[in-house]
Amino acid sequence: MQHLVDAFLDYVTVERGLAANTRRAYREDLGEFAGYLSRHKISQATAIDRSLITGFLMEQRKPGSTVRGNTRVTGLSVRSVARRLAAVRMFFRFLVREKLLAADPTQNIDTPKLWQTLPNVLDYTEIERLLAVPNPDNKLGLRDKALLELMYASGLRISEVANLTLSELNLDAGFLRTTGKGNKERIVPVGKTAGNWLHRYLTEARPWLSRNNQTRAEVFLSTRGSRLSTKTIWHLVKKHARNAGIVKNIKPHTLRHSFATHLLNNGGDLRVIQEMLGHADIATTQIYTHVDQTRLKDAHYRFHPRSGRRD
Repeated sequence: MQHLVDAFLDYVTVERGLAANTRRAYREDLGEFAGYLSRHKISQATAIDRSLITGFLMEQRKPGSTVRGNTRVTGLSVRSVARRLAAVRMFFRFLVREKLLAADPTQNIDTPKLWQTLPNVLDYTEIERLLAVPNPDNKLGLRDKALLELMYASGLRISEVANLTLSELNLDAGFLRTTGKGNKERIVPVGKTAGNWLHRYLTEARPWLSRNNQTRAEVFLSTRGSRLSTKTIWHLVKKHARNAGIVKNIKPHTLRHSFATHLLNNGGDLRVIQEMLGHADIATTQIYTHVDQTRLKDAHYRFHPRSGRRD
């Protein structure tokens, strides 16, 4: 494989007149690619297919996957991965031009600039640990418990939960009304568990929090009786995640991502999830089909005749 890379580098230098720095960048990018192929026991260009190339690009995003000097570096940015794909793409076009390959395997690979960063999600055990942290025996713990339960149960954005008002809640029916991006209103289920915690919070804790400001309409209040700010909610989620021993970089939006991913993993319809999240475009919701590969692996294991399953 190295002799083909060298031939390509000579081509881009002599025939295309690329600068020394560009040649050096191509050498680095293709060197990483050649190392990836070697680890996968691929020595012939004809054995390289689209899945190998996309696997290489995805690996480049992982921390420690690339080496700079003698040090493994953090995962590459989308921009750097896009540069690597450009080098690989030019390499294969060269091989096709020289009639060393019949077809270009990079032809239908999207540029990584178009890729979305996969959202961080909590698994079921982590969700249970997080929700168990607030102590409902005190008023602030009860408030935080209701807050986290609602964010996970309904997939609300941090601004939506901060601005949620009493009139938008209908716990008897198990729904709430919220206004999201683009001033679009939607109806979202609350769920029995979250509804029960909300009812307890509204009965036992909120009257105490609102004692100095009885006119506030928002559901979640601070100790001063004012609306619980998005900044405070952010810190509360981070604090409880830390106390739950969760090492992932948790943000309030992580609960929204987890809500959508867990719905999808348990058979939820993508269009319904789109409606609950308030996404204008189904393409935004489709990112959750790529977050957790467990369902895909399970389906392949159970149904594909060459999966290695045991009947």
